[in-house]
Parts: sequence; structure tokens; C-alpha cells
Amino acid sequence: MALQIGIVGLPNVGKSTLFNALCRKRSAQAQNYAFCTIDPNVGVVEVPDERLQKIAEIAKPEKIIPTSIEFVDIAGLVKGASEGEGLGNQFLSHIREVDAIAHVVRDFADSDVMHVDGNVDANRDEETIKMELILADLQSLDKKFGKDEGKAKVGDKDAKARMDLIALLKENLSNGKLASEVEMNEDQKILVKELFLLTVKPIISVMNTDEESMKEDSKGIIKICAKMEDDLIDLSKEEASEYMSEFGVKSSGLDKLIKAAYEALGLQTFLTAGPKECRAWTVRKGAKAPEAAGCIHTDFEKGFICAEVIDYDDFVECGGEAGAKEKGKMRKEGKEYVMKDGDVVLFRFNV
Repeated sequence: MALQIGIVGLPNVGKSTLFNALCRKRSAQAQNYAFCTIDPNVGVVEVPDERLQKIAEIAKPEKIIPTSIEFVDIAGLVKGASEGEGLGNQFLSHIREVDAIAHVVRDFADSDVMHVDGNVDANRDEETIKMELILADLQSLDKKFGKDEGKAKVGDKDAKARMDLIALLKENLSNGKLASEVEMNEDQKILVKELFLLTVKPIISVMNTDEESMKEDSKGIIKICAKMEDDLIDLSKEEASEYMSEFGVKSSGLDKLIKAAYEALGLQTFLTAGPKECRAWTVRKGAKAPEAAGCIHTDFEKGFICAEVIDYDDFVECGGEAGAKEKGKMRKEGKEYVMKDGDVVLFRFNV
């Protein structure tokens, strides 16, 4: 499952520095001028999961393969982007392709780093991005409404349903609401996916702050000090932990961001363990066993027979699959089994 998180925000808020820290390399330019990033940088980031390392210690496989997320560093957006200002149209085309948006705002003072609006104001910057996404969606909906209007007049029920949804969305967007905040019935929730709106995507709020402010938690906001994360790139795991402890920070802001991305997209992880490899897989919350099997290979889903499931804690406590079987902790689950985060699974299939 190729998941993409777009890192967006105004110019010079630390997006590229954050991207480099995520990828643990300095591939994206991070300079003190607007539009340093033009073409988006894409980096594949391993999802940290201590459970995978633990089952690998028990199974002793040839390979350990974590699951991953793609992060996309997108050019800075400015006021008027929906009208083509800055790199407006290019920005909007790139952001339409991602699954979720990590919206970075700046909350650190540094006279050496210019701000596109002259001064630092995180609330203003957040509102600027929000309004540009809303205005872009309103333009998109106007075009789609015109295409369906004629069809609806001659009795096309699908076109009429789209027009009703578009009218609902336009009313709410015009009042400053994101499409994701609009109350819709089940049919409309399916139909809205066909409109490819920007504001229907999950948004993760990220505040790029200084080292001292990292200690303070903010509800609904991921606090990251991009400068600190950049310093961690060249450190070992032990050195990084010691460095963060000096500032009273328990875990990397990047780990928090990856966890928040999974939550925003409604995802979870299941594990497979064997002599060749131990591997983490990404599947949506609520997925049944055949769908999870399909994440490994489409043949697994087509020919699904059953899933042999061990709870992660039982796998560790019993010392692996053999011990879990012996103690009756491995169970066979059928097509209706709903996957749980951390399940250790062996799929049986026939094609």
C-alpha cells in the first residue's frame, strides 16, 4: 500500500528541513528564500515499530522488513495560490496526489530566516493555507457543477446527486469549513471521493518550534523542532536518545508524526514471522482477514482459506509460533475476522 503524506506550508517554515530529517539524509534543499523547493522531493520512510524488532529476536529471520510511508516535500504555498500566485497551480496539482496532508506552520523566531509575510504568526499562516485549499476546491466544484447541470435537467439521477452534494459542499466551504468537516450521508461519503477535493483529505497539524517549546504538549498538534531533528540525522539511536533527554524530550517528533499519519488515515499494522523474513504490513482499520492477505499478494486474497493468528503479546510470551501453538494461543480465523493492530498472522490459501 503506497501511502503518501504531503508536507505543505508557507515558504521558509522548515518543510524541507523536516523532510530531510524524516528521510535521515539531506536530499532536499533547505535555504533561506521562498520557493527553494520547486519540484517535490519524495522520500520513503520506515515506520518505527518495536514489535517487529521483538518478534525478529525470537524468529531470527534472514531479513527484517518494516512497513513504510512516502513523504512528499511540496513547494511552499502563498496567499493567492488558488489564483496562480507563486507556484500555485503546480503546488495544487502535487497536493492532489497525496493521501493526507502534514500542514507545517512556523512557531520559532529567527531574524536570520525570512518569513514571506514579514513576521511569525502561526495562526495566520494556518488560516492562509486553509483558505487557499478551500478556494481551490470552490473553483473545482464550480467546474464540476456546470458539467452536471445539463445532465440533471434531462433526468440523470447520478448527476442530480452530484449537484446536490456540490451545493452542500459549496455552502459549507464558503463559510470556511473544510470538506472533511461537512456532515454527509453514506451515499455522499462515497460520492465525494469522485470529486478529488483537497480539503477532504486528512490534515495533520505540525508546529515547527524551538527546542524549549518541544516539552509542552498541544492537543491536536504535533510539535516538532526541525532544527533538532536535523541534528539527530548523524547520531546513533543511543546518541539521539541522550541528546533528546537533555531537552526533556522522550521521543522524536518524527515518530509522533508517523503515528499521527497512521491515525489520520485510519491504518494499522499486522506482522508476519518466519525463517526467511519478519515483516510489518499496513492495512486499514476494520479490514477483514482476506483483505489483509491481499496486502501480501492478490492470490492470497483470491484463494483465502483461513488466517492463523497469534496475539503479539502471546507470541512474545510463548517464545514464538511453536510455543504459541503448544499453549493453544494460535487460533484459526475465517473470512469475517476483523484484523487487530499487532496481529502476528500466517495466511492459508489455495489458488
